Amino acid sequence: MEPIRYGIIGSGMMGQEHMRNIALLDGARVSAVCDPDAGMRAQAQALAGEDARAFDDHRALLGADLCDAYVLAAPNDLHAKLMRDLLATDKPILCEKPLATTAEDCRALMKAAEARRAPVWVAMEYRYMPPVERLREALAEGLAGTPRMVSIREHRFPFLEKVGAWNRFNARTGGTMVEKCCHFFDLMRLLLGSDPIRVYASGGADVNHRDERYDGRMPDMVDHGFVTVDFANGTRAMLELCMFAEGSHWQEVVSVTGEKARLDACVPGPARFSPDGQERHSEFVISDRASKRETREVVAVDERILRAGDHHGSTYFQHARFLEMVRSGAGTPELSLSDGYWSVLVGEAAECSIRTHQVIDLRENGHPDASAA
Repeated sequence: MEPIRYGIIGSGMMGQEHMRNIALLDGARVSAVCDPDAGMRAQAQALAGEDARAFDDHRALLGADLCDAYVLAAPNDLHAKLMRDLLATDKPILCEKPLATTAEDCRALMKAAEARRAPVWVAMEYRYMPPVERLREALAEGLAGTPRMVSIREHRFPFLEKVGAWNRFNARTGGTMVEKCCHFFDLMRLLLGSDPIRVYASGGADVNHRDERYDGRMPDMVDHGFVTVDFANGTRAMLELCMFAEGSHWQEVVSVTGEKARLDACVPGPARFSPDGQERHSEFVISDRASKRETREVVAVDERILRAGDHHGSTYFQHARFLEMVRSGAGTPELSLSDGYWSVLVGEAAECSIRTHQVIDLRENGHPDASAA
């Protein structure tokens, strides 16, 4: 069987994480990389191997027709433009989150893709973290009862350095609640089985990057906050984000509570940010209401997979599912353009709520999907 050939468009930190995980899959290889930055392009070509071709313009890569599938991992503000060109091809696409920086651009991409036959998968790695998948299995088994509440806590390190400091400014990222937290809004919607209707958020940019200046401008990305989300089926969710909390034992804790139990997926941060530089396994916890007992289980992951990225193995497991879809030539993406849209819609509303101190009712703000909820 011939290997599936990937083209990586945007080969910085996340693009290279995708490449390391593709390299772990049987029957897959990177045949082309693209990045306008010479340093990132050289790193990516070295990672892909001498047979891979490097391009400084995505249109040249697309025109060379060297690939069976494309991975888009460019800076957020470039996604809408690059995706329009990618949608014009007949190849499967994996688009890194967020789909775009605004809900309006997401809706435009959904419209542009209506007649497209090849699949588009929006990359939401957190769905594929092994402890989160274990939590989803337990929910499906009914261990929690009916999910009523989701609580997600992320206490982590500040934004990393990126080429051109593109991740320091709302204008290029969509804001922290879009750039960083769209993962979590996607998880809330998935776990509660409903669409969001109302968002309230409080946050600030008070600690990180205060001493940095770029062309005289200070970064404006929110570094901590709370977000509450109401859903159409009467359930609710909350996010607690702190991006100056490197010492936390768990980087993320995802909790779902029903009338029977609370289920927790506990995820450590990347090994390179831990005190000893060692990988740690995650945990899954059941707090049973009837027995008043807590049970814990370790969720082990192959260390080769953990070392391939910063997302606790999830990039690998997502790529394995994407590759299966591409190779079969059938099936639908597990994360659609619509899923990408909803995650950006809530993030955009949270950013607006932080600025205005207002509750954002999605049904009253011209969002057609939310109005139908």
